[in-house]
Amino acid sequence: MEFTITIPRIPQNFSPIHRTLTKIHASSSSKYPNSQLPLPSKSLITPRGENIPTMSEILAAGEAQNLHLRLQTLGPFFRITAKSLESQREVGKAEGLVRVWLRGRILHLDSIRLNRESLGIEKSIFGLGLFIGAVAIRYGYDCGCKTAELLAINDSDLYHSKLVRFYTRIGFKTMYEVSGSKLRDFGDMLVWGGIGTRMDAHIEALLLKWCKRFKSPPSSNPQNSHSLVQTNPH
Repeated sequence: MEFTITIPRIPQNFSPIHRTLTKIHASSSSKYPNSQLPLPSKSLITPRGENIPTMSEILAAGEAQNLHLRLQTLGPFFRITAKSLESQREVGKAEGLVRVWLRGRILHLDSIRLNRESLGIEKSIFGLGLFIGAVAIRYGYDCGCKTAELLAINDSDLYHSKLVRFYTRIGFKTMYEVSGSKLRDFGDMLVWGGIGTRMDAHIEALLLKWCKRFKSPPSSNPQNSHSLVQTNPH
């Protein structure tokens, strides 16, 4: 038994691709005369800036933990101090500067010092470090910095490993080790005053990562938090 399949002849001037594209173009142009395809709805687009915690929100989050955070600036240099609202004593301090480099402005975190009283804040000495670091990172963001850099000092193997884990958890990445055995290490040792792990982070990515920790609920509206920020201390 034989089966015969008849294939219809296609006219030479027939182009299905051309006709399909013409149909799509005509349909799109009829609904959207100023563009070929519709634009996405604005309600589906969330500006990234709205997800970044403001300085006021970070300071208010600190006050919720009985912590008074204060930012002082002098030229490119900055200092952040944290004071316990219960004891009225200073429990931590950070210093650094904003420097201009070939890649643009960089937030240079020189040092973060915490004392034992900070153990009562969120049950971890690193809880306070997150608050102080958030103020520094937000300040760098406001100054136009794209990158933050630091050195996790290696004073002891145990404490150094905890520092590296903490900074990694909050968004920093290890760049290289400063051990004093290489020629380039001396520049880092001169700047930071010791050996350790050089780490960098993208500032906007850090703030987006921390947004849930510091972002205020929609109903809250912290006021007068900017009064905690001072410029040009004497």
